[in-house]
Amino acid sequence: MERKMIVTDLDGTLLKGDKSISELTCKIMKKTRDSGHKFVIATARPLRAANKFLEVLDIDAGIYHNGALINIAGKKIDSFQIENPKAVIDEISGKYPNSNIAVESDDVLYSNFDAERLWPGNGYVFTETNFTEIEGKSADKIIIEVTSYDDMKKYEECLNDDLYIQLSENNIGMIMKKKATKSNAIKYIADLFDIEMENVIAFGDDYNDIDMLLSCGTGICVKNGVEEVQKNADIICDTNENDGVAKWIECNILNANEESC
Repeated sequence: MERKMIVTDLDGTLLKGDKSISELTCKIMKKTRDSGHKFVIATARPLRAANKFLEVLDIDAGIYHNGALINIAGKKIDSFQIENPKAVIDEISGKYPNSNIAVESDDVLYSNFDAERLWPGNGYVFTETNFTEIEGKSADKIIIEVTSYDDMKKYEECLNDDLYIQLSENNIGMIMKKKATKSNAIKYIADLFDIEMENVIAFGDDYNDIDMLLSCGTGICVKNGVEEVQKNADIICDTNENDGVAKWIECNILNANEESC
């Protein structure tokens, strides 16, 4: 049996609309790992916001902040952080002073607006002094609230050549190091597990999943995914509400030889 590495996004892909994980999904993922395959999550969420899902879901590795942070067996691998994020924020605030900005640093969210409005229950530190709290620190990502893709694009002029901005969930722009991508993190983990990229299967639904769908051996988009993501996928599976990820794995990996599939 050729070992596979299954990589899946969380929101809109593995998680249902109410942010729950079904019993079927937990059962299939356990069976997948018991069969010798590796199971990895790749999310834009910070580690603290993904931990609650790991109470019911066992994984071999986790990719957080869209690739800026890798966690394997409790060990954090921080290699794609933004150095001197305060300078980037000052540049943005100078040109667009009314921007709603948040920063993830050391698994703490700092924000100049009510971040609970976008991420209820995740907690944050309100900054009243223009992010002086992060002086001398690095950041996993800088987040800007946006109204559209075009609105997000205007912030590109504030970034140096080492950074990029990407739209997520149609309302936030994520600024990250160019090396901090899901695909780069997946390649790192696959190499660690001695699994060829052609044997990596990735599931996603949003713009920030496109690079990993294209770089893995098989890229799969859930049916509820963004149209652009579907265009870049090899396969379209059922929706997140219908356990599309789990059902595809069950049929095509665990029971690949059964005629019913």
